[in-house]
Amino acid sequence: MSRTSLRHAIDDTRDIYSVARLASEVRAVLDGSFPILWVQGEISNLAQPSSGHIYFTLKDAVAQVRCAMFRPKRMLLRWHPENGQTVLARARVTLFEPRGDFQLVVDHLEPGGEGALRLEFERLKQQLAAEGLFEERRKRALPEFPRQVGLITSPTGAALRDLLAVLKRRCAALPVMIYPALVQGEAAPASLLSALRVANERAECDVLILARGGGSLEDLAAFNDEALARAIRSSAIPVVTGIGHEIDISIADLVADRRAATPSAAAELVAPSGEHLRQRVVALTARLRIAQARRHEAARQRVNAVVRHLTLLHPAARLQQRAQRLDQLEQRLVALLERRLTQAQERLRPLATRLALRSPQHRLEGLRLSLLALQRRLLQGQGRVVEWQRERLARAAAGLQARSPLATIARGYAIVTRLPEGDIVRAPEQAPPGTRIAARLAQGTVHAVVESASPSPVPARRDADRS
Repeated sequence: MSRTSLRHAIDDTRDIYSVARLASEVRAVLDGSFPILWVQGEISNLAQPSSGHIYFTLKDAVAQVRCAMFRPKRMLLRWHPENGQTVLARARVTLFEPRGDFQLVVDHLEPGGEGALRLEFERLKQQLAAEGLFEERRKRALPEFPRQVGLITSPTGAALRDLLAVLKRRCAALPVMIYPALVQGEAAPASLLSALRVANERAECDVLILARGGGSLEDLAAFNDEALARAIRSSAIPVVTGIGHEIDISIADLVADRRAATPSAAAELVAPSGEHLRQRVVALTARLRIAQARRHEAARQRVNAVVRHLTLLHPAARLQQRAQRLDQLEQRLVALLERRLTQAQERLRPLATRLALRSPQHRLEGLRLSLLALQRRLLQGQGRVVEWQRERLARAAAGLQARSPLATIARGYAIVTRLPEGDIVRAPEQAPPGTRIAARLAQGTVHAVVESASPSPVPARRDADRS
């Protein structure tokens, strides 16, 4: 086989992508590879076309990414995004095929503040998770029958009352040591850290409970402190957290040896009970909850995969692409028109200046006065012409009236027509006896039947005069 034939044979086996196919497959990979994620950045290049969609760029110090938020989601916002704002966006990763742009389709947008706290929470969570601080193998088992329980919490809060009430109900003989600390505010992290160190230095308790009542993400910020998390992990005494409500999860919860949903639940977890069977049921319930959560997460991931697949096939996705393309074309057209208008204004500006310098105002005033005089003369001439034409018209109308058949009829004559044809009868021969006729008079029409018809005699005197 020749080299040319071999090259053609190799070429025939190549899988050659079109640009559209490549863009479509890249988009499918992006849509299927990334979950819904949170991204923080600064808004720039904000565009809000008439379609109701918004387009902007999220950027930080080293990178930027295009974003699109379509009208249905945009209408849910209760605030107005602006350039320069730091925001937290929930979005999915995709590709805008017509232009080949990597972009985010945003379905939720919130300003900085709590969004920044959430982002810092996620950053620290990932950092500590990467270091293995959340690994179960590093967590210690709780003592089955502690000799003394230490409580690190506010001495005036409701959490302390709940803890003491549950501990008394569960095991009234269990000694309790309170390590007072601030649980909210800028000084709270240092106060909690100090109380934890004191408890470890005294080594008088078998287990510690770190607790406070519920609150916002900002209220619970002290329990998301990195130094406190590392101190909990390095504590020589097992630590149980009971922070906030069921939905409140902090870094301290993740790094602690055990996490309870509330302060009361933490006390239930620590206090011993003679009901071994009940403890077994609680353990099995916890395992069942974990298994259900895992199954729920697996089912959620399967549903998300199906939803992502259906999203790719749904016409709405293509309509969004087309709508975004139309918005871009609209923006380009508006920018082009504005640029052309600005250029035209720049060209006209020096001409207007030159025209103002050479303005023929005096000459125009003289011409205006001449024009006014000519207009007056023209109006006077027009009046005379109109009067003359009116007189001519009156004379012509009088002449026409004198020659009108209607005027003749008005003087006592009639116009005779033969029925049913309607032909005018001018001679007796046209209306022999028996012919139906109609005679039009000045005040109406007379119908008759001809009984006889004879020609009019020729006057002899008139003929003699002519001869």
